Amino acid sequence: MDQGRSQAGHWPVLWALPPSPPALSSSPASAGIGLVLEELRRAGFHNSTLVIYTSDNGIPFPSGRTNLYRSGTAEPLLISSPEHTERWGQLSRAFASLLDLTPTILDWFSVPYPSYSIFGRRRVQLTGKSLLPALESEQPWATAFSSQSHHEVTMFYPMRAVQHRHFRLIHNLNYKMPFPIDQDFYISPTFQDLLNRTRAGRPTHWNKTLHQYYYRDRWELFDYSRDPTESQNLAPDPRYATVFQLLRTQLLKWQWDTGDPWVCAPDAVLEEKLSPQCQPLHNEL
Repeated sequence: MDQGRSQAGHWPVLWALPPSPPALSSSPASAGIGLVLEELRRAGFHNSTLVIYTSDNGIPFPSGRTNLYRSGTAEPLLISSPEHTERWGQLSRAFASLLDLTPTILDWFSVPYPSYSIFGRRRVQLTGKSLLPALESEQPWATAFSSQSHHEVTMFYPMRAVQHRHFRLIHNLNYKMPFPIDQDFYISPTFQDLLNRTRAGRPTHWNKTLHQYYYRDRWELFDYSRDPTESQNLAPDPRYATVFQLLRTQLLKWQWDTGDPWVCAPDAVLEEKLSPQCQPLHNEL
């Protein structure tokens, strides 16, 4: 993103997400980034351009893409700014998400977010934050939200999640249904191996069975510091009741702030003209 400014400097590299991005360890990714930067240099824009590198999801493996587990939401994020030399080449532990990219770009261009409403409702507001302050000094950001409603049109499985420090809480709204599998993932060698092992009654050599992958609890709480594979659901554990309630409150507030139509699901329906707005369905959930 060229600002039309001229300022000398080298290209900084900043990790802006806590996970270690596996995609960047591969030579094609490194080569691709190098090609883009070289083209900017040749065009004369390398001293006036903000460069952002990321991806749209986590790894394309079980519990990865289409899931809200750590391996599904951990994405590479590199930000290169010729105007922020303080942290060139440094790693940031501050939490960030793709929701922060729009505020970051608007901040880079000093463009205020337009004021508008949809269907006469309250003013639309960005729920992300500008990441430019993290290029100057380490930020205390420790919370990130994520959502998924469907990947393919036949894969309706709404989920909402919040990660605060090393805890992650996932709300599976359609937990009574099996988790859907997308077409290209189904024919992958990894998933076919899981299917074949399951049919033959053999161990999957995974941290869960295929049945456990399909059928999930409504609430899943994980402590990454003690359980990096997210194998043990702590949501039913009374010892984590305080953590569970804290994250659940944060997640619910975020859903209301973002106008999430699933904010009352799955055991209530959203009726904006009634009070309370979440009306019970008595559907035994």
